[in-house]
Amino acid sequence: MIFEKLRICSMPQFFRFVHDLRPLKYDPDVVVTDFRFGTIPVKLYQPKASTCTLKPGIAYYHGGGGAMGSLKTHHGICSRLCKESDSVVMAVGYRQLPKHKFPVPIRDCLVATIHFLKSLDAYGVDPARVVVCGDSLGGGIATVVCQKLVDRPDLPRIRAQILIYASLQALDLQTPSFQQNKNIPLLNWSFACYCFSQYLDFSSSWQEVIMKGAHLPAKVWEKYRKWLGPENIPEKFKKRGYRPVTPEPVNEAAYLEVSVVLDVMCSPLIAEDDVVSQLPETCIVSCEYDALRDDSLLYKKRLEDLGVPLTWHHMKDGFHGVLTTIDMSFFHFPCSTRILNALVHFIKGL
Repeated sequence: MIFEKLRICSMPQFFRFVHDLRPLKYDPDVVVTDFRFGTIPVKLYQPKASTCTLKPGIAYYHGGGGAMGSLKTHHGICSRLCKESDSVVMAVGYRQLPKHKFPVPIRDCLVATIHFLKSLDAYGVDPARVVVCGDSLGGGIATVVCQKLVDRPDLPRIRAQILIYASLQALDLQTPSFQQNKNIPLLNWSFACYCFSQYLDFSSSWQEVIMKGAHLPAKVWEKYRKWLGPENIPEKFKKRGYRPVTPEPVNEAAYLEVSVVLDVMCSPLIAEDDVVSQLPETCIVSCEYDALRDDSLLYKKRLEDLGVPLTWHHMKDGFHGVLTTIDMSFFHFPCSTRILNALVHFIKGL
């Protein structure tokens, strides 16, 4: 933040510079290829052992709120996912902050995924077993891509979606999980607001208004209460402390700037039933110590209510971003291995 205030470089640029300093570790059993779909950089991970059998294909979108995360930070995840699930993984290096904001990252991932779906033969991927997968913002992107492609008869149908502590809505930042985990490192309240405001391109000065729920009119809160209301979250997740917040009267100036949060590409959790009901089998991973935990719980309920087959894993000792520690030696958390094992088990069962 100091570098940003001194106009030396933006916070997202600094984050990515530091995170990408660590050299990549290559697994001898995985072939990694860097190339582009048009102008979009991707990394392709393929099991080295050649077989005549078609393999599952995974389109992976990394997290980081548009500020952090890259093809390098998620290299270890994609490499292990490829090897342990015997799948072909395509990781998308979508454009990010500060130059590129919503909906550019989503558009890049959608374009890359369509390219991938049209060239499955070249990579030995089974068109009946293509999965979209992502963590954090990437999980939200995976959800949007799945919703966008659900009625595309010209493309292979997505077999499943895997959503790892996904960001699925930007309307309500006073859910129980936001209140309980607002000071937890990696995704505290101030950093979450920074990412939301930068990514969606509105002023961060509206933080207090958003905290009071005054950024949206009463009719909007009423319309989406059926999906976002705290009554949709099991009581056991409110025990660590939760105080229901009654939204204050709308601040019209804030609403005019912040209304982008109502776009379903930003908040796929509020997509209509006729779209959500068509979605494929889903695997959701949530973490207890995560401000975005309740996004997963709310979407889980929507999918279950609409009859979408669902597998849910809740990490009671997990926190936002924990999966990226999987190859960090001394900073590795056991929870990250359990998440990866759950993903591998799910993919092998398709």
